[in-house]
Amino acid sequence: MAAHKLAPLPEQYSYVFGGREPLLSVRPGDIVEVSTEDCFGGRVTTPTDVPSQIVPFSELNPVSGPIEVIGAEPGDLLAVHFVSIVPARSYAISSTFPLFGALSATHETAMLHEPLPERVWFYDIDLDAWTATFRATNSDYTLALPLDPMHGTVGVAPASGEVRLVVTPSTHGGNMDTPEARAGTTLYLPVNVAGAMLSLGDGHARQGEGEVCGTGLESAMNSVIALDLVKGGASAWPRLENDEFIMSTGSARPLEDAFRISQKDLVNWASDLTGLDTMDAYQLVSQMGLAPAANVCDPNYTMVAKLPKWTLKDAQAYGGVHGRLRAAAAEYTAAR
Repeated sequence: MAAHKLAPLPEQYSYVFGGREPLLSVRPGDIVEVSTEDCFGGRVTTPTDVPSQIVPFSELNPVSGPIEVIGAEPGDLLAVHFVSIVPARSYAISSTFPLFGALSATHETAMLHEPLPERVWFYDIDLDAWTATFRATNSDYTLALPLDPMHGTVGVAPASGEVRLVVTPSTHGGNMDTPEARAGTTLYLPVNVAGAMLSLGDGHARQGEGEVCGTGLESAMNSVIALDLVKGGASAWPRLENDEFIMSTGSARPLEDAFRISQKDLVNWASDLTGLDTMDAYQLVSQMGLAPAANVCDPNYTMVAKLPKWTLKDAQAYGGVHGRLRAAAAEYTAAR
């Protein structure tokens, strides 16, 4: 197990998946300490800053990478284990954008009413207390919220030489914005090109399910990831696993199609792991599954389908790679 560091310069951040040369090359089993910028590129620093006036759309959501995983080939599955995700600054930013968010008119959901106002919320982060302080903008209401750091955007290069903007989630991963992508979770991404070309960013100090207003607590992050490769194990869509659940994702519009994609993948995965036929797996997922929304604001919506691992009895996903990465993460953390 080798450890690497990736701290991109401002001009090295990427705004696309695909079509870029790697900033770092690693091998399966390696650890990467990676610095990521917030979705505003670090340009929004006070409550009076107006994001839409400071950050061009084409420069939103920078990601760190690509990271080449030597030996990764199309048809493989890349396992990305989040060892730790820690806010890098003493603050985080959330905001509303005109024509963006689940409860706003958008370019694709056209309404006659005026766009919602652009407003910024500035959260002080206390790493010792592990909280971020919500402050209402029009009253003295304050509340300490528990931190739950995650990466909203994680993905690999798409297939067939395609280049995708970071803001659109799909089969390659991307801007899924699921709070499940937190420390202790393993994300599985289907490999489309040699080297996989992994990139990540869009850290949120916390985020509610659905990312309703369009942003989480946007924060630069100091993160550690552990990487492994499942040869020939590619899934159709990104999947996740933690100590308690296996999870499938689906990204599409309308929302019910994202829901169906995630549920179908989970039914198939449960069938593969247990040996149940499709109809029995369908019944098991129907009675024991959970279906949190990841985002209902991005160019594609993302849904997550979850199944408790105890329902799988002794079955282990991908030969127990999540457990092995958890053990490697613990070894690395103890040695720091």
